Amino acid sequence: MEQSKIWLSSPHMGGTEQKFVNEAFDANWIAPLGPNVTGFEIDIENYLSNSKHEETPVHVAALSSGTAALHLALILLDVKPNDEVICQSMTFAASANPIMYLGATPVFVDSEKDTLNLCPIQLEKAIEDRISKGKKPKAIIAVHLYGMPYKVDDIQQVADKFGIPIIEDSAEALGSSYKGRKCGTFGEIGVLSFNGNKIITTSGGGALIVNKKAVKQKAIFLATQARDDAPHYQHTEIGYNYRLSNISAGIGRGQMEVLDKHVNLRREMNLFYQDVFSNIEGVTVYSEPNDDYFCNNWLTIISVDENITGKNREEFRLYMEALNIECRPLWKPMHLQPVFKNMPFYGNGLAEELFESGLCLPSGSNLANQDRERLRTGINEFFGA
Repeated sequence: MEQSKIWLSSPHMGGTEQKFVNEAFDANWIAPLGPNVTGFEIDIENYLSNSKHEETPVHVAALSSGTAALHLALILLDVKPNDEVICQSMTFAASANPIMYLGATPVFVDSEKDTLNLCPIQLEKAIEDRISKGKKPKAIIAVHLYGMPYKVDDIQQVADKFGIPIIEDSAEALGSSYKGRKCGTFGEIGVLSFNGNKIITTSGGGALIVNKKAVKQKAIFLATQARDDAPHYQHTEIGYNYRLSNISAGIGRGQMEVLDKHVNLRREMNLFYQDVFSNIEGVTVYSEPNDDYFCNNWLTIISVDENITGKNREEFRLYMEALNIECRPLWKPMHLQPVFKNMPFYGNGLAEELFESGLCLPSGSNLANQDRERLRTGINEFFGA
């Protein structure tokens, strides 16, 4: 008899989501606006404002997806056709696709070894080279990969040096923080995702984070088809249908009540893997480089050194797949993707190495003890531990 599937990261309900959804049905708020949308935005704003450092104004617009939020972020920063936007190469395609929506050019930059995120050295080289070619980048998209904060201070220093705004892609990093300040609040604009596999979910959805109320209002205007203030339907700008539904926002409100619990459970999964692999030479379990970083461990990732283990990442993945356990390679770098093959890239190959050796392991907050024992057994059997 086949054992049940252990998923990489499946949705995990907290128990009160149905209450908020029922309230929407009872009030007939089945639309992309309503009290749950407003309440969800306030919940996120309150959560992100809870910082150990100076208070930073936080304004949140709830949207239909993280991709929609990235698209609007680029529009708000006035990215136009033929502009260039720096983008971390080691990321999901949604970080880069909106650049193409606007007819702009993504310029991809490699990772650094401490956080696996945007390398500040390669970033500076890329900007200097693009400026020498007469194309100063319009924005920088920096990603907190798998929930690990990027080198916030170093990246901001480079951005400030050249006067380029940062779009902070926190799609995977809700609940993570750097020096006590929540991810999503560092960039000129921040982005969240509530896709089904994230720390919390609204089934599908996202959010835009800004520090000025007027910018939030502009984002909502664009997200609701850019309808002018008139009794009839009048439009002087191109708009989008990007607002989150009141039903989905109701799920989100229930999920916000268990966010910190889910973060703690995923961090416990990371500690579990550190323990399992502690006696397996040649496998690295990634964790925070120092105490400045607090990672939500959305996904725990490892790298397998074939020269030491005698086995490679793909062999391990297939072995676990045969046990009905889902593992997945790291994001294939954007500069290696066929659709982006002609775009500029700056780096020395770290992202490529990570893609070849790296693997994401099941990390869900709803994994049970029996799941962990199956994982431990499978790992030990494959590596002969």
